[in-house]
Amino acid sequence: MKKILFLILTLLLLIGAVTAYILYQKIFSPNVKLKDNKTYLYIRTGSNFNQVVSSLSEQHILINTESFTWLAKKMNYTERIIPGRYEITDNMNNRQLLQLLRSGKQVPIKLTFNNIRTKADLASRICKQIEADSAQIAAMLNDSLLLKEEALNSENVLCLFIPNTYEMYWNTSAIVFFNRMKKEYDNFWNTTRRQKAHQQELTPVQVSILASIVQSETKQEAEKPRVAGVYLNRLRQSWKLEADPTLVYAIGDFSIKRVLNEYKTIDSPYNTYKYFGLPPGPICLPDISSIDAVLNAENHQFMYFCAREDMSGFHAFAKDYNTHLLNAKRYQAELNRRNIKK
Repeated sequence: MKKILFLILTLLLLIGAVTAYILYQKIFSPNVKLKDNKTYLYIRTGSNFNQVVSSLSEQHILINTESFTWLAKKMNYTERIIPGRYEITDNMNNRQLLQLLRSGKQVPIKLTFNNIRTKADLASRICKQIEADSAQIAAMLNDSLLLKEEALNSENVLCLFIPNTYEMYWNTSAIVFFNRMKKEYDNFWNTTRRQKAHQQELTPVQVSILASIVQSETKQEAEKPRVAGVYLNRLRQSWKLEADPTLVYAIGDFSIKRVLNEYKTIDSPYNTYKYFGLPPGPICLPDISSIDAVLNAENHQFMYFCAREDMSGFHAFAKDYNTHLLNAKRYQAELNRRNIKK
């Protein structure tokens, strides 16, 4: 009997040891194998456990899917999926991975946007960085009730978005993104900037619209305040702005390099050769330097400017029309020499 009991006890201990080893392997042995040291798992809002497992499999993150699924059920993760962007590191075990996913501890993204011309451009750029898709963002940018609450409309809504780098979570919805941008807008338009806008007899939205024209006219940062000064002089003297970039925007062909006289007859509220004042909205998303250039515009007597014939990107400024004509002729002659027709 002693021998039998000893054999049974030994067998039980052996079974226990094997079971413990198997459990240890399922829980604590590395189950993540990556080509690089880390990767990111994106879990969309409303995803179920099977979709999470599919994403892990498609990215070839798990060594053993069965052990991960077994522990996920034990840790009740299958019923509490938290969407987001998670940083997965090489050699993580199932417990570490599940603790991360259960915690909802995401790695935020650095969202950026610049060089935007239209609402469609913005929607396309943003949807590549957060969970909200382009259709949802586009719908928000055209939501008249939402925009009315912020004293905006579908024409000038781009003025709300200040190009910069913003930290936020990937699973940000369209409305959460909008509200975050409104908060950043309010922070940007502090008392100092609003006072400067008032001194220029402009609202913040009008400043952004004019800044979009200035930005489209020159890429030279040092020149922006002078260009802004020309347009402010025209507004104050009740001149038409006659800004070539607004015609390009009205046409919708941003490859145009030479604005022809025939373009000036286009019937569009963005045709500043035809209509007085500012267009109804920005013709691009002005960056901070362009906005500040309008707020800190040069105080001068220039009423005209045109590109220099040296193609440096700088402009020749003039106080009278005759001088401007001479500057324009030199530039046009250079365009002709280079065979630039449009």
